[in-house]
Amino acid sequence: MKSTRKVSFRVLAVASLLGLGACSGMSSQGQSTAIGAGVGAIGGAVLTGGSAAGTVGGAVVGGVVGHEVAK
Repeated sequence: MKSTRKVSFRVLAVASLLGLGACSGMSSQGQSTAIGAGVGAIGGAVLTGGSAAGTVGGAVVGGVVGHEVAK
């Protein structure tokens, strides 16, 4: 079970990094929102043991924080 969790975390991290490459044409505020959502999703997944609710909740909170920081 631990190996599955490690692989899932690594896949999520790589997907997040690749997804951030799409931020090149975005505004500064859009980039901050996307980065905040990605970091929040990873943090939520880690803190809740990979639950979907924790991942989505972390993404929402991170996105809001990223949006507000860029104002």
